[in-house]
Amino acid sequence: MKNFILLFLFSLSSAVLFSCSELQNESELSITNSPKGSLLIIGGGSRPDSMIDRMIVESGIQDSDYAVVLTMSGFDPDTSAFYGERQFRDAGVSNIRSYDFERRQSFSQAASDSLRNASLIYITGGSQSRFMDSITQTPAIAEALENAYQDGAMISGTSAGAAVMSKIMITGDQNNYPDYTSTYYNLEKNNMITAEGLGLITNIIIDQHFVKRARNNRLLTAIMEYPNHTGIGIDESTAILVKEGKAEVIGDSQVLVYNNTGQVTSTYEKKIGGKNLRLDIYLPGETFVL
Repeated sequence: MKNFILLFLFSLSSAVLFSCSELQNESELSITNSPKGSLLIIGGGSRPDSMIDRMIVESGIQDSDYAVVLTMSGFDPDTSAFYGERQFRDAGVSNIRSYDFERRQSFSQAASDSLRNASLIYITGGSQSRFMDSITQTPAIAEALENAYQDGAMISGTSAGAAVMSKIMITGDQNNYPDYTSTYYNLEKNNMITAEGLGLITNIIIDQHFVKRARNNRLLTAIMEYPNHTGIGIDESTAILVKEGKAEVIGDSQVLVYNNTGQVTSTYEKKIGGKNLRLDIYLPGETFVL
């Protein structure tokens, strides 16, 4: 009996030690996989000087470092590069290089190293689908961006450059209404067209120009089609700074955050419905947990 009790206590202590070791490994893994960098996701429109200054400060860029502008979203790469670079040059950052992979440059190992070692990477506006087409052709671009983010770089993007941040990307197109409109005029099932984005931010769907273009229907559709995702609508001249699992609103306007807390979607013919949908509206300077 005594031997049995000793064996039982030994087995119990071993199990506790194994459990503690397992939890410690999981904690270490979580810390290891947490990005060292940050995201600045801009809702389009003009960018206040204070936003650019904050972007530079948060990126930690020094005189010996450099910034990269990616123009694959842009309708005119040269124009996108000019204005993309100028905002940083005017703020005192002189070491900047622009890339338009597939249209202007091929993606080489040297280009990959340039992305991975950049302190600040800025994705211009234009068409998010065009940007992701270049990624589809050259998946190593996405890998280099992910590596840069994990290693401590700031990845920033405006308008289309904001939309590509999430894994599920709103394209702006609709299944039921082929003529493009800047917002949705209906809440309908199987109408939203999405594509795969960069996935730098997970379980989130980003929409931009949000208040100015009245895109409530679009993001409501998104959280009903993808009920386990949070929808974040960012207005023009406004951004969220994402780091360490939190988002801070910076700029001039609001950020609207939609959650489908009921996790239930219903339909009537084409119409889509949901219960216990939650909306929070955040102002500049306020923060929320992602």
